[in-house]
Amino acid sequence: MALVDLVMPKMGESIMEATILKWHKNPGDPVKMDETVLEIATDKVDSEVPSTAAGVIDAILFSVNDVVPVGAVIARIRTGTEEPAGTTTAPLVAPAATAVHTHEQQPAVAQPLAEYKTAPAQNNGTVNRFYSPLVLNIAASEGVNMQELENIPGTGTEGRVTKKDILQYVQAKRSGHAPATGSVPVHQPATQQVATTYTPPAAQKSEPVNYGGNVEIVEMDRMRKLIADHMVRSKHTSPHVTSFTEADVTNMVLWREKAKKPFEKREGEKLTFTPLFIEAIVRCIKKYPWLNSSIDGDKLIVKKDINIGMATALPSGNLIVPVIKHADQLNLVGLTKQVNGLANAARQNKLKPDDTQGGTFTLTNVGTFGSLMGTPIINQPQVAILAVGAIKKRPVVIETDQGDSIAIRHMMYLSMSYDHRIIDGALGATFLNAVAKELENFNPEREF
Repeated sequence: MALVDLVMPKMGESIMEATILKWHKNPGDPVKMDETVLEIATDKVDSEVPSTAAGVIDAILFSVNDVVPVGAVIARIRTGTEEPAGTTTAPLVAPAATAVHTHEQQPAVAQPLAEYKTAPAQNNGTVNRFYSPLVLNIAASEGVNMQELENIPGTGTEGRVTKKDILQYVQAKRSGHAPATGSVPVHQPATQQVATTYTPPAAQKSEPVNYGGNVEIVEMDRMRKLIADHMVRSKHTSPHVTSFTEADVTNMVLWREKAKKPFEKREGEKLTFTPLFIEAIVRCIKKYPWLNSSIDGDKLIVKKDINIGMATALPSGNLIVPVIKHADQLNLVGLTKQVNGLANAARQNKLKPDDTQGGTFTLTNVGTFGSLMGTPIINQPQVAILAVGAIKKRPVVIETDQGDSIAIRHMMYLSMSYDHRIIDGALGATFLNAVAKELENFNPEREF
């Protein structure tokens, strides 16, 4: 007999921890290889963790709602027997695990409070460094504003503030060993002073609100809280500008109508408009690569890989953005398979964490639900997001060498929000109109 450690898997390049949502097995339960043992959640996606061995669950080391770092042992499996091992029925908590439990249960303090020191004021334009939703939620609930967060020394990857760091700061602040809000000097350009005084909305509520009238109070679920936080941070980070145009997509609509049945018969996939939109976007990104970038302080990071995120609505009403990696290297069949596969996985809650990582540009189809146009919010750390509206038949003036005429055409509005720190109106409008022209010039005789 042997004990096999089940560890929290590595779920993405930037994901360092996950929250346990549900255990499917208890100590003493038999488990098969690759059978689901528990469900976990990150700030990107929910996922299942399968067993890495066949045997019997010997011990469970963390409870539901515990936040566990990647690589930590979360359970042990006894192999070589079908009988329950031992009489352990309650979860066992390893000594190292106390630092990652929720802060209501066990505050994590790694050093004496009297020795706590804030980081030197070295922002130098890095006021927009990344904070995980968990850290921001703790900061909001404990009344820690962004100015304080910026001056908390981070022990995580690339100096990130971890859960341990923020809890240590909160404990020190309560004991009078950390400076209160605003007592740490922050030296940075005047253009960034607004960012340092930003306080998460939840932290501004000092007293319970009395809602008058006949109301129903609905608690946000975990994913909706993450979405809300992501949207607020995006608006806080990027000065949004939105440009609009329209496109005559008649050729594309008629071609798809003609091709969709033979395409499905040959490839076994439904042909939607989404891969056709992505094709056009990819071609235009190659002409205007700054739209495929991110900002790091005063540096523009132009991405050579073109990874297109596609906003997808879940049955719960929440939104997730799976990513088509290396979209520029896929033909129409490859794009269609990727689009359909990711969309189906999202609806069935089968997305893997890596499926939502690494996006460089996002497409959202607001026309799916009948909207003519929208003003989408940028998916950080990207610098642009393009929305396509519903395709409608309208009478349109057609200009020809023989004169003008009015015809019924399939028309669609396009809108794009972009980060005005780096994308000016001229570039944003030029790119958007280039996408519209790609769609208008669709070859009605193309082969698939």
